[in-house]
Amino acid sequence: MGEAGNGNMILENTGGSLPVPNVQSFAASNDCTEIPEKYIRPELNDNRVINGADGQGDIPIIDLSRLHHPQHSEDEMLKLSLACEDWGFFQIINHGVPDEVIEKMKVVVGEFFRLPLEEKKIYEQPPGSVEGYGQAFVVSEDQKLDWGDMYFLSTNPAHGRNLKLWPANPPTFKEALEQYSLEMRKVSHDLLDSIGKILKIDKFLDLFEDSLQSVRMNYYPPCPQASKVLGLSPHSDAVGLTILLQVSEVQGLQIKKNGVWLPVKPLPGAFIVNIGDIIEIMSNGKYKSIEHRAVVNTERERMSIATFHNPRFDAKVGPLPETLEKNERYYKTISLHEYIRMIFSFKLEGKNILDYMKLEA
Repeated sequence: MGEAGNGNMILENTGGSLPVPNVQSFAASNDCTEIPEKYIRPELNDNRVINGADGQGDIPIIDLSRLHHPQHSEDEMLKLSLACEDWGFFQIINHGVPDEVIEKMKVVVGEFFRLPLEEKKIYEQPPGSVEGYGQAFVVSEDQKLDWGDMYFLSTNPAHGRNLKLWPANPPTFKEALEQYSLEMRKVSHDLLDSIGKILKIDKFLDLFEDSLQSVRMNYYPPCPQASKVLGLSPHSDAVGLTILLQVSEVQGLQIKKNGVWLPVKPLPGAFIVNIGDIIEIMSNGKYKSIEHRAVVNTERERMSIATFHNPRFDAKVGPLPETLEKNERYYKTISLHEYIRMIFSFKLEGKNILDYMKLEA
C-alpha cells in the first residue's frame, strides 16, 4: 500500500463513531425476540407513509444518454433541473455502466456481509475514523440506534485509500470495487457537468475534479418488529452527490416530500441519485437536498451501496458567485476539511448540517 493521501487523512481525523453492537449478528441469534429499547422509535407511530396512488407520484426518471444527445439534451436538461429543484431525488437509466460491473459489485457485497462476524471485525473502524466496518454518526451513549450495519471505504483519490481495511475475502472484492467506483465517477461527472450547465456555473465540474469519493455498503437485517425500528435515521446527505445501487430486491428507501414519507421503487438496472447538502449550499438553495430514511423488512434482509461524491480537497463549501445574482447569501462558506470534520461530529438527524450552515436572517 502506498502512503495515505489527503482523502484518507480527512477520514482519520473525523472523531469516528462510538462502538455499537453488531445488528446482523443479534438479528440472527435466538435472542432477537425482544428488541432493545435503543432501537425502538416511538415517532414512527406519528409518521404518515403514502404511495404513488395517493397523488405524490414516483420520483423522476432521467435518461443519461439523452443529456448529451443533440436532439434531446434540452428537454432532458429541463427534466433534470426540475428533478433537482422539486424532488432532490431521481433515477437514472441508460447510464452506460456495464451490467457485469454492477453484478460483480452486488456479489462481493453480499459475500462480505455473509462472512462470520469475527472475520468482518478484522476490518472494523480504527479509533478516530469512520472508515471500515461498523456504524457511523453515533456520538452519544443515549441516542437511538439504527437497525443496520455498514462498511464504509474511501475510494478516490486512489492514493488516499486505506487498503488495510479492504478485505482479502471475498478475493474479487478489491477488483470489483475499483471498477465500480471508476464507473460511478464517470456517471457523477456526467451529472455534475449537466448540473453546472443548468445553473450557469462556470467550471462547476472542476470543483469535483479528482473528487473525494467514498462508498457506504449497507446491511439491514430482517426484524420481527420492523414497524418499530429504522434501518437508517431520517437525514439529508451532507455530501455533494449520492448514487445509490439497490443490491437486494427488498424495498426500504423512503423520501420525505410535502411532510409525508414516500417509498421509492427502484427500476431494474437504474441508479437512484440524490442531491446532497453541498450542492444545496453551492446553489444557494436553488437545488434541494431531501430527507430520506431506510425501513426494514420483517423477513428479508436488504442491502444497498451508496457512493458519495464530494468536491476536491482544496475546495470551499459555500454559495458560488454565479448563484447569487441579486439574491442574498443563505449559507456560510468554510473549507471542505472543516466541513467534513463537522459532519461526523453530528448525529444523523434531519437537515441538521444545513441548519448549522445557514446564515441568520
